[in-house]
Amino acid sequence: MGCPNQQSGDNAFLEHKTSSIRPSRGGLACMVNSEIGAVLAVMRRNVRWGVRYMADDDHAEHSLIQSFKELRKQIFSWENRWHNVSPVLYLQPFLDVIKSEETSAPITGVALSAVHKILTLDILDVDYVNVDDALHLIVDAVTSCRFEVTDPASEEVVLMKILQVLLACMKNKSSVKLSNQHVCNIVNTCFRVVHQATSKGELLQRIAHHTMHELIRCIFSHLLDIDIGEHATPQRGSLCITDEVGAPDVDDTYQNKQLTNGNVNLESNGQPPLVGSASDILLGTSAGKMDEGATVVGDRREAAQNEGHVSMEPYGIPCMVEIFHFLCSLLNGVEHTEISRRSNPVAYDEDVPLFALGLINSAIELGGSSIGRHPKLLALVQDELFHNLMQFGLSMSPLILSIVCSIVFNLYHHLHTKLKLQFEAFFSCVLVRVAQNKHGASYQLQEVAMETLVDLCRQRAFMAEMYANFDCDISSSNVFEEIANVLSKSAFPVNGPLSAMHVLALDGLIAMIQGMADRIGNDSPAPEQASLDLEEYKPFWTVKCENYDNPNNWVTFLREMKYRKRRLIIGVDHFNRDPKKGLELLQGMHLFPDRLDPKSVAYFFRYTTGLDKNLVGDFLGNHDEFCIQVLHEFAGTFDFRDINLDTALRVFLETFRLPGESQKIQRVLEAFAERYHEQSPSILVDTDAALLLSYSLILLNTDQHNAQVKKKMSEEDFIRNNRRINGGNDLPREYLSEALPLDLNWIALTHKSKQAAPFVICDSGAHLDYDMFAILSGPAIASLSVVFDQVEQEDVLQTCIEGFLAIAKISACYHLDDVLDDLIASLCKFTNLLRPLSVEEFILAFGEDTRTRIAIVAVFTIANNQSEVNLPQVLLQHLHMPSAAPSRKSSGLIGRFSQLLYLDTEDSVSEPSEEQLAAHQHTLQMIQSCHIDSIFTESKFLQAESLLQLSRAIVLAAGRYHKGSNSLEDEEIAVFCMELLTAITLNNRDRFMLLWQGVYEHIANVVQTTVMPCALAEKAVFGLLRICQRLLPYKENLSDELLTSLQLILKLDARVADAYCERITREVMHLVKAIAMQIRSHMGWRTIISLLSITARHPEASESGFETLSFIMADGAYLLLANYVLCVNAARQFAESRVGHVERSVKSLDLMAGSVICLAKWSCKTKEAAGEESMKLYQDIGEMWLRLVLGLRKVCLDQREEVRNHAILSLQRNCTGELSKGLPNMEGSLALSMKLLSKAFLQFLQDLSQSTSFCKLWVGVLNRMERYMKVRFRGKWSEKIHELVPELLKNTLLVMKTKGILVPHDAITEDRFWLLTWLHVKNIAPFLQDEVFPGNELEQLQAKHIKTGGSPVSNGNSYVQAGETTA
Repeated sequence: MGCPNQQSGDNAFLEHKTSSIRPSRGGLACMVNSEIGAVLAVMRRNVRWGVRYMADDDHAEHSLIQSFKELRKQIFSWENRWHNVSPVLYLQPFLDVIKSEETSAPITGVALSAVHKILTLDILDVDYVNVDDALHLIVDAVTSCRFEVTDPASEEVVLMKILQVLLACMKNKSSVKLSNQHVCNIVNTCFRVVHQATSKGELLQRIAHHTMHELIRCIFSHLLDIDIGEHATPQRGSLCITDEVGAPDVDDTYQNKQLTNGNVNLESNGQPPLVGSASDILLGTSAGKMDEGATVVGDRREAAQNEGHVSMEPYGIPCMVEIFHFLCSLLNGVEHTEISRRSNPVAYDEDVPLFALGLINSAIELGGSSIGRHPKLLALVQDELFHNLMQFGLSMSPLILSIVCSIVFNLYHHLHTKLKLQFEAFFSCVLVRVAQNKHGASYQLQEVAMETLVDLCRQRAFMAEMYANFDCDISSSNVFEEIANVLSKSAFPVNGPLSAMHVLALDGLIAMIQGMADRIGNDSPAPEQASLDLEEYKPFWTVKCENYDNPNNWVTFLREMKYRKRRLIIGVDHFNRDPKKGLELLQGMHLFPDRLDPKSVAYFFRYTTGLDKNLVGDFLGNHDEFCIQVLHEFAGTFDFRDINLDTALRVFLETFRLPGESQKIQRVLEAFAERYHEQSPSILVDTDAALLLSYSLILLNTDQHNAQVKKKMSEEDFIRNNRRINGGNDLPREYLSEALPLDLNWIALTHKSKQAAPFVICDSGAHLDYDMFAILSGPAIASLSVVFDQVEQEDVLQTCIEGFLAIAKISACYHLDDVLDDLIASLCKFTNLLRPLSVEEFILAFGEDTRTRIAIVAVFTIANNQSEVNLPQVLLQHLHMPSAAPSRKSSGLIGRFSQLLYLDTEDSVSEPSEEQLAAHQHTLQMIQSCHIDSIFTESKFLQAESLLQLSRAIVLAAGRYHKGSNSLEDEEIAVFCMELLTAITLNNRDRFMLLWQGVYEHIANVVQTTVMPCALAEKAVFGLLRICQRLLPYKENLSDELLTSLQLILKLDARVADAYCERITREVMHLVKAIAMQIRSHMGWRTIISLLSITARHPEASESGFETLSFIMADGAYLLLANYVLCVNAARQFAESRVGHVERSVKSLDLMAGSVICLAKWSCKTKEAAGEESMKLYQDIGEMWLRLVLGLRKVCLDQREEVRNHAILSLQRNCTGELSKGLPNMEGSLALSMKLLSKAFLQFLQDLSQSTSFCKLWVGVLNRMERYMKVRFRGKWSEKIHELVPELLKNTLLVMKTKGILVPHDAITEDRFWLLTWLHVKNIAPFLQDEVFPGNELEQLQAKHIKTGGSPVSNGNSYVQAGETTA
């Protein structure tokens, strides 16, 4: 209204900024002076604050104006010492204006703005003099603000500035100097304004709510800096949020007219305050009416007595405890407030609890885990707050449920170890039930609950902690299973389209699974589950884990308890149907001792969940002696120390239902009374007093909850009914007054929490994931499959696939083959690979179906990634499963992919359409994404059973072609399978023998049944050779097995062998060059040489074959005793072969002749050794030499003159060690042969003469010479032969004469050797006898022979008959 500081008043609506702004010291004086001028300017606009005239006509100014003028005189003198000036001096005039009843709203507003500026500019500092007094004065002044109301608008402005100043006090750096009581007063005043604002404008309401939130944040953010024990926590009531701070009263009267005195007083001023004692507050209504059941924020009388030291020290835990209790009590006030017909139920149900819950949430957000370090604050959270959260969690308002869930979420994040049973109750009784729509919850409520569950599931350790702390506790519900069931069932779209709720539940389900999958890398998989069969009973009801810090201890303990809990559930089910049989079953499962004792049954009733409470009550009340013993043992399990009888009775009766018979009730209550009096004998003098009061409490409870009772029992009636029951005396009235009906379940839970086991903290290790996954996997696969089948959105489909892949990863880690099989079976239903369609039809349908493509990629991704376990049986079945299609269409998964893999190599018959091109492109992209080859190339990571099953599946898939099918497609599939089988074998060389039998049989079947060249036979033969080439260098122990398998090539049909002979030989050559050193056995070399021998007469293959043989025999590089004869025979075949040039035959003869060097070496080594083995080996070497000579002898008859001559020369070299030049024709060959014969005979004459068949051999030599003398060349006698033969014969006879082998005979003995010799010699050269025995030498020898009486050769030789002419 034209005041100089109007802008300052407008800024009162703005939020205070936390940035520090400090004017210079000279500027401080100017700033304060400006604010003084602003206040005085507004005051002077009113005549009231002008000059006053006293009775003596002297001029006098009002004290408020005078104080400002005095301040003006001083401020400029403080220029350089403001930090030493008490802030009270320059704040007091402004505070006096704020407290004055005479000032109007505009004046009060300007003064408040001035104080706000001083606070926000950080003029006050913690180190300044009397800064604490200044802050206290500001709070006292503002909380007791008084002003005259001129109009509603100005009143709202003042209220807003009050809020702003109080908030600035808390945000100021010096706020740490505020006392506990002053902080409570600030909160109380702000709450008054909040309540007052319900009848004001929308802006004031919002600013008031916002200020209240900011205050709570400021206060509880200070909790992080407070250590335990820094401030003593007072008893509840020593501090209170009082009504010292006034605010404009709001009631129905005020809404219609101004106050009668025209002033607004924020103090009580004779009117009921808005915030104060138990009877002073009414929340949620716009009227200022009071109600007896309103919330008690503080006990004023008690506060006045205890305000002392604690309330005035710097604020900390005491005020926080009181404020938090005040916030919780706001919810209690709402709970007990009745709603008038005129009020809006929706607004009432939402506004007040939303405001209170929002403040509580802010406190928890800022306080965080620090709340758990302060027992009083933690106790408020555990009891009062959670009790209200349980009730408001079942509200019909989505907004309230949302803020309640936010609070619970924050509490779990910060205090989950302190609120074990509270969380169990909230999750089971609120979240799960609302999400399941068990209380008629609306769709919005279900969605809020589901969102909270999903957010919790996304927490890394949430589900593991739920399972460890509740599902593995015999006295708790199965929270993990409940949440898993809710999510899996909610993901099912039943009788309708997929909704947001279904997708939300699906996200939660996948979050649970993904959390387990992420933990796999952090810890080794859980070991195989040891057998937990209980062979004998061991007490376990009250057993605690010895060490919760070591996972090895608590994981084992929890697994054992979960195992017992599962069996207990079975026993509970039987007990609820027949108690006697149920107990017998539990005995049989070793959960009870063989001889039933009362204590074990009592523990069963006390700690087992799910029991029929009516049956338990009947059992405990039974008159049977055993039942009575169980009853007393049952009562003995309760701890009633330090609790009232009514609480103890409620805790006791929560575990069962009282029976209907009075005698049973009496027995039960007597047992209770004895136990209670035993532990709490302080007030009740005897057991009878406890029994009587218990009866009275039961009657009170029945009276209060029985709808048929019209006149309810009052407190006075209850007290009157219980006179003189305590040993003839009355019980204290306060004691009886406390025994009012309360929440039975919550009391029992609070009592139970004191005895609960500590909260198990699950770190990032996968300690219990195996057990959790066993529960979750089945429902998860079913839910994902249903959603995947019904949804069309690609993002949801991808979400489902992420879930499938996570399940596969976990299944592989824990070797859960059945789960993996179920997963693959579910996915294979969506692949459509086995549909009876042609390739073109399939590609077109495939390109349009996103679901099918994603499913196929997922199936092969799983197959590629999960090599730690057996390859899913379902996938193996699909590999060879035939379809119902005709033969021209795909007959299995491999068949389909054999078509698709070659898709881009086929020629198109017609020009494809754009649709076909797009489908074709999608198909190719999908095939690339599948990485089908990785299944086989990475098969070395498969387990043995999977690998074997995979190879069998491939063989089965290829088997159709061998069963009579002649279709081209079946042949292509068989070829494809052969390639796969070869690849698998090569990639699993370390497990070769596991696969080899099946692979060999399949290849043998192909080789032996193929009669014409074809691609399948080609793949089989060269696949076999490739296997040998790749594996033989690394598998010396398998060389015989592999080389023997090559004999299959020898069994090929002639037409097939001829078609591939050249390539086969080249592959054998590569094989030999790579592994020649490793082939040691005769069988292995026999196979190799046999393959080379058959190439000797093959036009294309002979060159490679001979090259390989040369590699083996050249310089004796790889000649062995095991392969010598084989190589010689093979070389002879190449020498005799007419394929190729003569040079190859000559080289073959050289190989044969050169091999004698190896024989010589072996012979020398053998001679040096001793023993029978060496002798046997020496004889074998002789046989080898004979084979070599015989081989050369055969080639000596070759019709090719060059080959023949070279063979003779080679033979000469091997027999005599000499080498002669050959002649260019047959005459020369014959002459060379005769020379060789003569030289060989003479060289070995001494050894041959000792043989019994020497005469026969000699006659043969003579026959050969005689025959050669008669040979004609071109019709003419050969002069050379006629000259050579007599000369060779003469030389031989002379040697034999010299050696004493040829000696004359006498007439008596008639030596046939002598006679036969000269008989043949005469036919060859009659003159030789005279040349050998010249002159009378013959007669002399004969005489000498007679005289000695024997012949040097009379050694028993046998002689041939006269007609024999051959050796």
